[in-house]
Amino acid sequence: MESSDAPFCAQQHLEDNKIHVLLAASGSVATIKLPNIAQALGRHSNVSIRIIVTKSAEKFLTGQSLEQPVLEDLRQIPGVDAIYRDEDEWENSWTRGEPILHIELRKWAHVLLVAPLSANTMAKMTMGIADNLLLSVLRAWDTTGTVDASFKDKKPLVFVAPAMNTAMWNHPITTKQLAILKDEWGVNADNNEGWVSVLHPIEKSLACGDTGNGAMLDWNDIVGIVEQYIGVNKGHG
Repeated sequence: MESSDAPFCAQQHLEDNKIHVLLAASGSVATIKLPNIAQALGRHSNVSIRIIVTKSAEKFLTGQSLEQPVLEDLRQIPGVDAIYRDEDEWENSWTRGEPILHIELRKWAHVLLVAPLSANTMAKMTMGIADNLLLSVLRAWDTTGTVDASFKDKKPLVFVAPAMNTAMWNHPITTKQLAILKDEWGVNADNNEGWVSVLHPIEKSLACGDTGNGAMLDWNDIVGIVEQYIGVNKGHG
């Protein structure tokens, strides 16, 4: 969904003096907050946003209501420079030497925010499965900070905001997957090698009718955490 037919190439944007935020959504009802997050981060004139949506996430943005605009409408939000679907990875047949989208997006991004991170995408992420564009970006992430060190000041961080039904959140497999995200891959005082930050869900009445933990962290709080990480003042351009 670039304005040009040319394949996206990160090299062309490395000296644009922008903070590159790769914003992604996977299949959870919390995807309806994606426009709010994009609009809030886009208020900063030095922030460039590129959005990835999975096939499931796209179903929540088809113009059903004012809070669920057509996905393409997000392209009109200041700061949003492109939106990508799975099929954009294979828009053209592969040719040696041509840019590969999930690699170029990895190179471009200074931070990746996955909000929401569905139960399905969490499971696939922790298993290393890469069967869509978002998961391919995650699988190709520079987890050591050494691959892209020649043109990035610091190792980029991945923020994930889980969102799922309470029973799914309480499932024992979720506990195991969280242990990978937090204890093995997580950024904390005891792990200098960490590259993931988990934004824990909250307890509330869910869209499915259940009440309990599993709702995505309030989008305002998510934006504030990302703003602090990228070094911009909350609510100011």
